Amino acid sequence: MNPSIPPEQIEQDVLAAMKKPGLLYWLALLFCGTVFIAGMVCWGYQLKTGLGVAGISHPVAWGIYITNFVFWVGIAHSGTLISAVLFLLRARFRTSFNRAAEAMTVFALMVAGLFPLIHLGRTWVFYYLIPYPNQRQIWVNFRSPLIWDVFAISTYLTVSLVFFYVGMIPDFAVVRRYAKGIRKKIYQVLSLGWEGRLGEWRNYNQLYLFLAAFATPLVASVHSIVSWDFAMSILPGWHTTIFAPYFVAGAILSGTAMVITLVVPLRKTLSLQRYITDDHFEAIAKILLFTSLIVSYAYIVEPALAAYGKNPFEIEEFRYRAFGDYGTLFWIMIFCNSILPLALFVKRLRRNIHFLFVLSLFVNIGMWLERFVIIVTSLARDYNPYAWGTYHPSIIEIGITLGGFGLFFSAYLVFLKTLPVLSITEIKERSDGTGNHS
Repeated sequence: MNPSIPPEQIEQDVLAAMKKPGLLYWLALLFCGTVFIAGMVCWGYQLKTGLGVAGISHPVAWGIYITNFVFWVGIAHSGTLISAVLFLLRARFRTSFNRAAEAMTVFALMVAGLFPLIHLGRTWVFYYLIPYPNQRQIWVNFRSPLIWDVFAISTYLTVSLVFFYVGMIPDFAVVRRYAKGIRKKIYQVLSLGWEGRLGEWRNYNQLYLFLAAFATPLVASVHSIVSWDFAMSILPGWHTTIFAPYFVAGAILSGTAMVITLVVPLRKTLSLQRYITDDHFEAIAKILLFTSLIVSYAYIVEPALAAYGKNPFEIEEFRYRAFGDYGTLFWIMIFCNSILPLALFVKRLRRNIHFLFVLSLFVNIGMWLERFVIIVTSLARDYNPYAWGTYHPSIIEIGITLGGFGLFFSAYLVFLKTLPVLSITEIKERSDGTGNHS
């Protein structure tokens, strides 16, 4: 390492983010917290009044709540990709994003887990979904993909939490040296007595490698299981084998976009330009472009398979999706997810931080609309014209949706001031003295 940037300087630069927050931070936290509380008030009103205050009805029994569930599960996937998969591939640029992505994974899964419970209506009997011996003498239906979701999400959240915590143990020891008072005692407990001995590092590296290898299959398996919520049905537009890889690619696309959305302001406000460089943003922009191309390919394959199979129900479904009641949302989705990311073929735009931030916002919007369009259009137009109908979210559903975003960003703001936002130990290992680690 170049002596011009000593390890102590790296520690101080990263830990500077954990100093006493300023006015802007408190205003942001107040705004996000207020939005979250407003969402919880809407949920409380729904619990008191009944699920009838939501816009879901026959034939569209799945609406904005399940859209939010699939969206937030997708957001969570990029954390595992950046932390685990890129670690196994030895992609060094991950050190600039892995901690932010891991935190994003945990918080997104927390929010995602709420929406199936909200959608139940009678949330207080959620434990009916959990298989255990009970006095009711009933058992869950293991052939239902909804039960698979319970196992997939709980497993993914557990592994993500362990992976997140284990990666921070050496950093907790660093924070412990600088902290004072009760904070010092808290970080001392969290660091598990870490002293940085050779044997500790050997065990740590083996455990981290094992967890990375264990978490990697979850990137493909969890969102594949979520996609089977739809693909296992016989509805036109849902019953297709492409859904598993299609949903996985879409999850990585939306998660990568959210990482950029979070890291760009983080880099600016916390003065971390030395450790999160334009080179690193260019590398993650390539992932965004690659997954956008895969998703765009899926957009083409779906109607092509329907046309090739000459299935009139499938053909009508995709015609309705593009030109029916929700056609405007469909074309906004295509623009955000397929057309706009093509600009990343230009290297100058891949390295333009402001452009990447705006693009990530559009992709986030597009991926949310994708889930909405897939869910609602197939339910609105199935086989029987007599049962056709449309769906419009109610103000309660919109309020609860915004409350989910408020919870996510509130949790993320708390994370910024309580935990190291970058992996100090990995930056020390891979820094070349200028802060660049290729």
